[in-house]
Amino acid sequence: MSVKDTITKKLSEAFAPESLDVTDESHLHEGHAGHRPGGETHFRIHIVSRAFQGKSRIDRQRMINTLLAPELAGRVHALAMKVLTPGEGA
Repeated sequence: MSVKDTITKKLSEAFAPESLDVTDESHLHEGHAGHRPGGETHFRIHIVSRAFQGKSRIDRQRMINTLLAPELAGRVHALAMKVLTPGEGA
């Protein structure tokens, strides 16, 4: 299973998102720190879920970082994220 598929699966199972987009942006970071041949090192997440209601932006990001800790400790070098509730829009 690819790293992108693993991230997508974990986020889907943990947060039952109304919307989820996981983008591999590794190709944009060639020559930068953390980039490896074959990519799957730099990702951008856009997730909308009710699971984040009542949580601060930092708490939401911590929830995702905790869930994806094995990936962040291994192959993933960078993770950008936009974490919203259904009423917060895009």
